[in-house]
Amino acid sequence: MRKVRVLIPTGYGENCNYELQYCYKMVGAEADVAHISDIISGKIKLSNYHILNWGGGFLDGDDLGAAKAGANRIRHSIMKNKKTFFDALIDFIKDEKLIAAQCNGFQLWVKLGILPGLDFGKQEATLTYNASGKFEDRWVKLKINKNSPCIWTKNIDTIELPVRHGEGRFVVKDKKILKELNKNNLISLRYADENYIPTMKYPFNPNGSTDAIAGICDKSGRIFGLMPHPEAFNQRTNYPSWTRRKSESIDGNGLQIFRNAVKYAEENLI
Repeated sequence: MRKVRVLIPTGYGENCNYELQYCYKMVGAEADVAHISDIISGKIKLSNYHILNWGGGFLDGDDLGAAKAGANRIRHSIMKNKKTFFDALIDFIKDEKLIAAQCNGFQLWVKLGILPGLDFGKQEATLTYNASGKFEDRWVKLKINKNSPCIWTKNIDTIELPVRHGEGRFVVKDKKILKELNKNNLISLRYADENYIPTMKYPFNPNGSTDAIAGICDKSGRIFGLMPHPEAFNQRTNYPSWTRRKSESIDGNGLQIFRNAVKYAEENLI
């Protein structure tokens, strides 16, 4: 049986790539880490993959704002086939393949207008400086929206994941965008308190995101971005107090997010 193929871009300040690669391999996929320049040059062909996953980091040092310079590169870089990198992304999406992004990658997709994609290609939201005014590095509780079309969060009710960012506060362009996100259940997961109730209260909501938004998807459910790091919870020993908890009680393992995507790809793309 052919394996699901995953492409994980790296370079220009990206990181978390090998954690992502490990996660996908753990759930049965074949994952390649490739430099962004090799994708633009055509040495690595995006069309050969079923899943594109952009990880975390500080793309271009977050000059111009988190991932903004990287978004400009993707929108304007000319590839070997004379298309822009952005055009290649559009073709990838038209083929109904999967796209994910964590942290810096989420910032990238939002600033490219790929997420939430209500008016595709136009930026409808941003991720800006944390309301706390400082870099946040902590574990958070998250409540999954069971009505979301998001393929990546299927069969997950709650999850705990780490965040590590300085610009994680999700803000929409206007109230109309927020209304559309809620109407279409595109808010896939929210920051939650100790009882897993979505909250704006700090530090449960670590950055002050509008409506406690931690991650969103597009209407198809195939494109997904979030600020927390599921790839950083790839085994129970990642959990800060794992020695004080029974293994069966740690049911928020981040691998389930990747398992959902690979299963979908196996059933629909191979």
